[in-house]
Amino acid sequence: MKLSSQEEYGLRCLLQLARSGEAASLTIAELSRREGISAPNVAKMLRLLRKAGFVKATRGQQGGYALARPAASISVGETLAALGGRIFDDDFCDRHAGSEAACAHLEGCSIKPVLQRLQEVVDSVLGQMTLVELLNPQAPLIRLQSRRLA
Repeated sequence: MKLSSQEEYGLRCLLQLARSGEAASLTIAELSRREGISAPNVAKMLRLLRKAGFVKATRGQQGGYALARPAASISVGETLAALGGRIFDDDFCDRHAGSEAACAHLEGCSIKPVLQRLQEVVDSVLGQMTLVELLNPQAPLIRLQSRRLA
């Protein structure tokens, strides 16, 4: 799995807001400076994140962006899905049919089951991982290892 720059930048902006605390808000300029991402890119990410319900915007002199809900309730999976999509979804075959109107392998496709299973595994892992866990780099690894041992 490869993250797009949009997914990476959006996740980095969310993490920066999470680090700032629930009561704090940051402006586009502050996020841009802290993350080394251009202000237009930060604005684009925040627009997507606000539309998906992850951040809220406050206007005015003391305005800025803040998390719309606690970092512990924002999963990495739902964030990445909102920012860029999934590896495999229902219209995958329509988008990757090649030069034909429909995929020539609809009946006997050997790739589709692999991609579906991969998406299930990715959804399971990223759906359980929250922003709080990403703020503590050891937490996701420890949690995944303990699940394997069980």
